[in-house]
Amino acid sequence: MPTAPELFTMADRVAVITGGGRGIGQGIATAFAEAGAAVVVAARRTAEIETVAASIRDAGGRAIAATTDVTDDDAVEALAQAAVDEFGKLTDWVNNAGGSPLKVPAKELPRAEWDRTLALNLTAVYVGCLTAERHMEDGGSIINITSGAGSGPVPGSAHYGASKAGTNSITWTLSAEFAPRIRVNAVAPGAIPTEVMLTAVGHTEDELDEVLEKWNIPLGRLGTPQDIGAACLYLASDAASWVTGEILRVGGGAKPR
Repeated sequence: MPTAPELFTMADRVAVITGGGRGIGQGIATAFAEAGAAVVVAARRTAEIETVAASIRDAGGRAIAATTDVTDDDAVEALAQAAVDEFGKLTDWVNNAGGSPLKVPAKELPRAEWDRTLALNLTAVYVGCLTAERHMEDGGSIINITSGAGSGPVPGSAHYGASKAGTNSITWTLSAEFAPRIRVNAVAPGAIPTEVMLTAVGHTEDELDEVLEKWNIPLGRLGTPQDIGAACLYLASDAASWVTGEILRVGGGAKPR
């Protein structure tokens, strides 16, 4: 019977983190690396992912950066292959890239933004899951980053909410289709003051007290990328070996929005 620390180790695992150059993605990549995983940090902004990968290596971890546009199927395939080529295998994949900076009523939403949001937040997750499964060893884990916007009405976010509702559905369906070989779960972050989140709600870093008050968070603080990294670490590790098809809400007790 493994001990609790043994259940949470990520030693001998290889993880791809999309959208890993900053914010939540950086938090997930750092948490996995600190737990012993080799990490492939992926995003479109090369300088950012190289900085994250370098910081992991400087701390004694294993990491590479892989510039990737997750809306390009060939690029996603190349990303999976890069993990295998560099570290010999692929065991974990986190579909974190996504978001939308635009919050407007549905009747005012440009069609181009609807298409862009669905391509980035839903189609790319679908492609990422299928690509990961093709390359992944038995016992692998896929984690999709979703949102409370996918489980209830959020005025001004019809496009974003629809994409996240689709992400929830993909998570449930693929958890059944990929079982028992691969587990598929999702994490729904609450108010994490990342650049994309602050843009969407129309606030700046100087207005975080207003954001906290607006969200009425019972635990009395905004979330951090480390909070989400810790949740993903649990779902990826053997501590969650009997967990699949679940959506873990990490939001300080606030209602999804």
